[in-house]
Amino acid sequence: MSEIASGQACVPGDADFLWEHFEQGESAELSSAIKYEDIPEVVMQALVATETRPRCDQIGDGALINLRGPAVATAADGDNLVSIRAWVHDNRVISVSRRGLAATSQVEAAMRSGDISDSGDLMAAFARAISSSMDPQVVSLGDEVDGCESELDAGNVYQLRRRIATIRSEAIAFRRFVAPNRDALLVLVGLRVGWLADDDRLHIREAADLFARMAEELEAIRERAALLHEQLTDLRAELVDQRSLMIAVVAFIFLPLTFVTGLLGMNVEGIPFADARWAFWGVVGFCVLLGLFVLGWFGMRHWLRR
Repeated sequence: MSEIASGQACVPGDADFLWEHFEQGESAELSSAIKYEDIPEVVMQALVATETRPRCDQIGDGALINLRGPAVATAADGDNLVSIRAWVHDNRVISVSRRGLAATSQVEAAMRSGDISDSGDLMAAFARAISSSMDPQVVSLGDEVDGCESELDAGNVYQLRRRIATIRSEAIAFRRFVAPNRDALLVLVGLRVGWLADDDRLHIREAADLFARMAEELEAIRERAALLHEQLTDLRAELVDQRSLMIAVVAFIFLPLTFVTGLLGMNVEGIPFADARWAFWGVVGFCVLLGLFVLGWFGMRHWLRR
């Protein structure tokens, strides 16, 4: 069958095919652990590089393949995607990941069960495992957008801005690697190498199609999130305008009332009805009538409509 090394822990198998997987460690540690003189220098640098993006390059009869998939645990910086870099030959695969890749355990289980017997099977298994583990996360983002749209339609605008921004940033982060994953797998399918059988190419193409669908879904999610953000901004602006209008109406109603009460409150001789017992309630009634008149005038001008 094969061998797997994760920090040099091995699973015994058929000596015709060897898979060595190195996980964690700094670049210098990985370089010293991968002790093969026949690996090209450019390949070694790509295997131990700190930052990578999905790619597939044929070098001789081998291929350098980088893919990106969900990690076992989210990093401290919030990144939940991790890269796996592989140098693939006919009878040997060397793979490296900086952090735990969720798909690795699935592929290892397939190795132990005997479903993988060569390099093509291994890369097809990684393509299927990574795409199948990423697809539910993309679907979950779409469901979250649906929930935000429902809450916005119901008028619940508070606390939505942060949720929408989070969804949009996650969609952008996924989209950054989903489309290159698709491109890398399409390049892999087209390689003229003997270790890729027809069924391997079929499985890899299916994974590439799934990545293409995810890329389209993520683009739709990003556009829907942007539209939701614009609608939320417009709705908040409308609420502010409505409240400002109500404040302006109240202020305008009390403006003439303030004038009347201020005029009658002056400490000068000659204030009309100063000694009349009914004067206070008369002024109150006049103010009420004046306020109703102003309010009715606003209604006739249709200034109170939302």
